[in-house]
Amino acid sequence: MKQQMESRMARMMMLTVVALLASLMSACAAQPSAPAASDEKFVFGMVLVGPINDGGWSQAHYEAAKRVESEVAGSEFVYIDKVNPADRPNVTVEQVVDELVGKGAKLIITNSDDFKDGTREAAKAHPDVVFMHASGDDVLTGKAPANLGNVMGRMEYGKMMAGCAAALQSAEGKIAFVGPLINDETRRLTNSAYLGAKHCWEKTRGGDPAALQFTVTWIGFWFNIPGVTLDPTQVVNDFFAAGNDVVISGIDTPEAIVEAAKARAAGQNVFAVPYDFEKACEKGPDACLGVPYFNWYPAYSKLVVDVKGGTWKQGWEWQSPDWSDINNHDTSAIGFLKGNALSAEAAAGLDAFIGELAGGLNLWTGPINLQDGSAYLAEGEVATDQQVWYMPQLLEGMEGQSASN
Repeated sequence: MKQQMESRMARMMMLTVVALLASLMSACAAQPSAPAASDEKFVFGMVLVGPINDGGWSQAHYEAAKRVESEVAGSEFVYIDKVNPADRPNVTVEQVVDELVGKGAKLIITNSDDFKDGTREAAKAHPDVVFMHASGDDVLTGKAPANLGNVMGRMEYGKMMAGCAAALQSAEGKIAFVGPLINDETRRLTNSAYLGAKHCWEKTRGGDPAALQFTVTWIGFWFNIPGVTLDPTQVVNDFFAAGNDVVISGIDTPEAIVEAAKARAAGQNVFAVPYDFEKACEKGPDACLGVPYFNWYPAYSKLVVDVKGGTWKQGWEWQSPDWSDINNHDTSAIGFLKGNALSAEAAAGLDAFIGELAGGLNLWTGPINLQDGSAYLAEGEVATDQQVWYMPQLLEGMEGQSASN
């Protein structure tokens, strides 16, 4: 009798437990499931000084970001372009950053030296968002808040290649450079083009040093603003009219190659070296000697992965080409694509020069004087990164302004 009662009680307890479990399972099924963390999009934003299709600086940033979006799982790209005094005269960097943050951006990239102050203030206002300023030196100077970093490619090498190509192709060594506004960055890039031209004119071609002419005209901004800057189209045509047969571009847009192509079609034996964007030669292939370009994908893909994964660390990054293959889109921050107009002889000389750079040739080695004749580097002295970054003047032998006043 006792065994029957114990057996009945055990069965009742089991039925109670089963009923309780069924009730719990039914309640859980009735509740909506919380979204998995992996389903949440990581939104990264970009503030661009020019339009996304400018054929130069801004387009290179935009296309790199679009590739990141397509290849880094769970990422979403948002942007605001044409943030400049001509297109948005009353809009600040801080205002457009607020808009991107409102869209959920946890990382924001700003792409102009002119955005330095605005990026810093926006970073202070949004301490939970990571900011990357493409160019700039706030990390170096200690002005950057903890959530702001700097990144830039060593385009100095690309400009040296541009100068070399120009010197090897020019009939008489008459080279011109159309520059944007005047600051440390633009002076060091223009000087780099001159150093590359000087080296290849004298060492590769065996030209008379006194015969090399390198003339610089600044338009006043990164691209044409009618009524504010010089018209780059007119500047390029004036260069050709003055007897220069190669124009190197230092501005964000492709006027140099467009005008060179027109001049060649009209029978002039002239050439151009565009800038920034690897497809720039397509604007005038028969006039293009080649293009030094930025490849932002390696930096931006790592940046998105690091911020998304919580491993990002503040730094000032000045990234070199991948010397094993400067045109490797996965690894090289700086590339150079030779153009159709570059002769076979000049192309061979340029390849040899690139090989020298890859092997350690440093053109920032003295003696080098500044434009006013003062010593910049003594005999055998090699410039530090800071000496190159903070370039005070154009170099001796160059024609053009070193300062804006």
